[in-house]
Amino acid sequence: MPSASNTVLDADNDVAGYGRSSWWQRAVAHIAELQCQLNRIKSLNPKGLAPHEEEIAAKIETHLNAARQAADRKKNPWSMISGADIDRAFANIHRAETKILRLTPKAELGELGPLVLANARQHLGEEDPRRIKLEKELRSNGHRLTEEMRELAVTTLLAAQTAEEKERARARSFRNILLVSVMATTVIAGVFILWAFLSPSSIVSNICFTPDPTKPQVCPIGSTETGQDMLIVMAFGSAAAAFAAAVSLKGIQGTSTPYSVPLMLVLLRIPVGALAALMGLVLIHGGFIPGLSNLDSAPQIVAWAILFGILQESVTRLVDRQGKDVLNNVRGAEREFQKVSRKKSDAP
Repeated sequence: MPSASNTVLDADNDVAGYGRSSWWQRAVAHIAELQCQLNRIKSLNPKGLAPHEEEIAAKIETHLNAARQAADRKKNPWSMISGADIDRAFANIHRAETKILRLTPKAELGELGPLVLANARQHLGEEDPRRIKLEKELRSNGHRLTEEMRELAVTTLLAAQTAEEKERARARSFRNILLVSVMATTVIAGVFILWAFLSPSSIVSNICFTPDPTKPQVCPIGSTETGQDMLIVMAFGSAAAAFAAAVSLKGIQGTSTPYSVPLMLVLLRIPVGALAALMGLVLIHGGFIPGLSNLDSAPQIVAWAILFGILQESVTRLVDRQGKDVLNNVRGAEREFQKVSRKKSDAP
């Protein structure tokens, strides 16, 4: 558990005021709210719950304690990549919510219909039979949940929460793919730079040019291949990619999920820009681009490195689009409901 100097623990060991990540703050606040609901349900039954209700209440306590442990566990790189703690916390929070719905007194059950239906609309497809049946029964009863609908509401809520967990898992998987891509491209760029310093003639010669046979060759720095030539080309390519990333921020949306997909999308551009600058100059050196077989000066070489660093945006923008689609599929409570597609006959 966190140290007492920067936490406030109540009788249920719920935490307030501890400075950690935003998802942790939301999780522990939600846990405290669910614990409050459970305590209230128990207090409304001074003679005690029925045996089957006691068993459900004990399971709720188990779920809430597991969620607390997952949220408060000290994180390590692997747990952050796998998302095990986040998944465990939210899965147990969701299961506690469905069991609390089972214990909610009949007198208070009626107002929970719109809440369950909202979750179903957020995460279940329009053709989901549980959502359709619940929506139909609530509509016929003035959107009030009855005891006869309780089991259907619990089943529908559980299905919606399971779908939400899968949405978060897809976002985490995409974030991990981006993270591996950032690391891999960074390592490859580093290998090229190291190679250039260890054996300049074997690799740097591909980014040097001889515009006139009677004149010495032209490299990004001077006329002799050095590791610094490779370094400056990749540095300008990365800088150009970072500039392009700053411009593209206007089209990148934030996210309320615990996974930093937008940040990974920005970071990916930097090593890709470095490699794009190198590959572009190699293509020019090999005569792949007609009319550009030879560059005349060092500034011209650097200028093309900058251009290729910016042009990587045409590739990474496709990745941005995929990232946006992934984030759009994570439907939190703040997102709009799924749009009901109109039939052709309804179209104006």
